[in-house]
Amino acid sequence: MKIVLIGYGKMGKAIEAIAQKNAKFEIVGIFDKEDILTNKNLQKADVAIEFTTPDTAVANMYACIDAGVPVVVGTTGWYDHLEAVTEYVLGKNGSIIHATNFSIGVNLFFAINTIFAEMMQQQTQYNVRISETHHTKKLDAPSGTAITLAERILSRLYSKTNWIKGESDNKNDLEIISKRIDDVPGIHEVIYTSDADEMTFTHTAKSRKGFAEGALYAAQWIKGKHGIFTMKDALEI
Repeated sequence: MKIVLIGYGKMGKAIEAIAQKNAKFEIVGIFDKEDILTNKNLQKADVAIEFTTPDTAVANMYACIDAGVPVVVGTTGWYDHLEAVTEYVLGKNGSIIHATNFSIGVNLFFAINTIFAEMMQQQTQYNVRISETHHTKKLDAPSGTAITLAERILSRLYSKTNWIKGESDNKNDLEIISKRIDDVPGIHEVIYTSDADEMTFTHTAKSRKGFAEGALYAAQWIKGKHGIFTMKDALEI
């Protein structure tokens, strides 16, 4: 499989390192976020993998779709444009798989979190909050992963009506506490607390390897498909 990497930061380099060790993959192009994408330099790829910034991600997706190249989108923070992107992709018969986190472990964590939130619907003695910790160069806060966790909880636990960044005095708010520490790939915690006890569900990334492997898994999965997908589709969750 021939892959173009769009974005050559920490994630782009991690994907490149794993792809180079696997005969299934060939990196045929690497573009940093400032590079101009054209049909000519995209069309040699079977799939593009995009990890850039919220400000550049949408234009990169459109460039890939125009070139007829499926794209794996790992950038977060652009979801206000999801409706427009969906319309564009479907109108061009293109294909995108997007996720706030491509780690297979995290996506299983999402599923377990959703099930547990539904179980806690009747346990009103518990309050729930989310904590997320990342490296200091991460551009968005809360993380896309934390927001996905929050949205899954809100879809099942009706005592919470919306998520909020930071602490809140409103019991209906689902707090997301964000911390930024050097060289932390990602720690996410969902914490249920009552007067009697506390339960914490934690996913800790040891490195970016899991994210990179998941992105390459998604790249293999989306080849030959058309539409808008997420890792729930790829993992059949």
